[in-house]
Amino acid sequence: MTSVDSTSQDQQAVDFVRWVEERIPFNRVLGITVLEVGEGRARVGLDMSDELIGNFERRSLHGGVISATLDLVGGLSALLASAGRTGTEVNMTDQSAFTHFGTIDLRIDYLRPGVGQKFEAVGFVLRTGNKVAVTRMEFRNDTNELLAVGTGTYTVG
Repeated sequence: MTSVDSTSQDQQAVDFVRWVEERIPFNRVLGITVLEVGEGRARVGLDMSDELIGNFERRSLHGGVISATLDLVGGLSALLASAGRTGTEVNMTDQSAFTHFGTIDLRIDYLRPGVGQKFEAVGFVLRTGNKVAVTRMEFRNDTNELLAVGTGTYTVG
């Protein structure tokens, strides 16, 4: 997997990450940053903020934030695996590459309350085909507690 930082040698990965972080408005609202990308794998992070609280007594993350983050990391993994499978690069200037991409099914199992200051989600592809990819995702807090897991199915072609 390629770590995404200012010293990264993989300009394609950096361009892809910037596109995900800057061009998708909901990701900006949640404060999601892409930490690593690779063929069929992705890792993202976000920080707790008052706007993301779902249970004010517990000060825990809203379940919708967890779900949206897992959907994003699953979708990124599926998109990257699909590009790797076909031997193509993800071209950020070709918007048509994304017209047939989307979530078919998403299942989230919430295991613990979303308590913490920082969170990370990782996704990886279980299987990819010509038209559909299936992913597995995990969502953890800053003490590495597993808070939620998910499985996603995505159209990729």
